Amino acid sequence: MNLVADESVDRQVVDRLRQDGHRVWYVAEMEPGIPDDAVLETANREGALLLTGDKDFGELVFRQRRATLGVVLIRLAGLSPERKATVVASSIERHAEQLEGGFAVITPGMVRLRRSTGA
Repeated sequence: MNLVADESVDRQVVDRLRQDGHRVWYVAEMEPGIPDDAVLETANREGALLLTGDKDFGELVFRQRRATLGVVLIRLAGLSPERKATVVASSIERHAEQLEGGFAVITPGMVRLRRSTGA
């Protein structure tokens, strides 16, 4: 699966997803500090799901109706980066088909999926 990881995503999550065979572009390695619009454009250009810890992407997708292949919001505060990596990797594996075209929120013990209204 192609993924773009916003710089708010822990490196351990990116490393784990790469080890699992996913192609991951990591904003922290590419162009730290770029605006959210540019991050979303990168994901769209690469045909990738966007991984983020930034709730502002919900604003772009739902209120501004920005097009997206899919967004995965990681809400795992309090977990170690290694545990976050395990939870995110297993959630993506279990829900891969449903993530495309949607907005998912990964929390401890649950993945909430919502269809995107992006154009």
